[in-house]
Amino acid sequence: MNYKETLHEVSETYRTIAAEAGEPPETANRLMAVFVKLVEEQVRAPHAFEPYHRRITAPFDYYAFGVEFLRPLMDKGRSTFTGREVMQRVAAQLAAGENVIFLANHQNEADPQAISILLEDEFPAIGREMIFVAGERVITDPLTVPFSMGRNLLCIFSKRHIDHPPEQKAAKQLHNRRALEQMTQLLSDGGHCIYVAPSGGRDRINKDGVVDVAPFDAQSVEMFHLMAQRATRPTHFYPMALATYHFMPPPDTVQVELGEPRRIRRSPIHMAIAPEFDMHAFKQEDKHERREARAQAAWRAVCEAYARFPA
Repeated sequence: MNYKETLHEVSETYRTIAAEAGEPPETANRLMAVFVKLVEEQVRAPHAFEPYHRRITAPFDYYAFGVEFLRPLMDKGRSTFTGREVMQRVAAQLAAGENVIFLANHQNEADPQAISILLEDEFPAIGREMIFVAGERVITDPLTVPFSMGRNLLCIFSKRHIDHPPEQKAAKQLHNRRALEQMTQLLSDGGHCIYVAPSGGRDRINKDGVVDVAPFDAQSVEMFHLMAQRATRPTHFYPMALATYHFMPPPDTVQVELGEPRRIRRSPIHMAIAPEFDMHAFKQEDKHERREARAQAAWRAVCEAYARFPA
């Protein structure tokens, strides 16, 4: 991948979008210059992410930079956030030392920044402290890593990428075990909020030009359910729907190799938090049927919230 070519294309588009958003040219130039420098640093010396990565705010504040850089792409004035009453309940549970896991869909690499921007007026600490279950791409692609360094991440290799390349499979499996052990400890400590996309990837546009919410993987949902049960502090599950596709749409097909092109534009974003999801409501005798029913119900709750977003 020719990162210089991609950076040039992103730079030209970003400056145009920032101007349309009312940002002074010097602000866009400054942010773009910092981004180019950070990408070049990652190409030269990639950051090694631990299974549990804590956001880096010093000596450089990657969190603040990520939000500031991506803000012009998100038309906040036309964006929506529904489920404020539910989020107030989430905030109370976290304050009481209990845990919250959001079972969410996932649409682009900047979903963490989109969530922070939508929560910054009323629930800034939740947006800032949220832990994101992150796959391989966002911790290895030099164009994405500067944003990932500013987030709290549980880095887990997905089933889609764990076998590639084959010689790294054993090391990736060991890494995943360490990440899950760390998650169990976090849930036992309490007071943590975790975002996970049980689909294992981003939503994509179908042949009719509509963005489909990718189905949830039952095994993934079950893993988080079992880990929550093992923890010594209570854990609550909430479906979360996100519509962030259009300001940074993914490629039309899944790519295993790094270096996908970046298409950016200004767009409103939408988020909805559905009422608490009862993970224990499924009584099928066959455990496989029970797991499938649980994942399907959580996915449907996200789809129903997603369907109510503005067109």
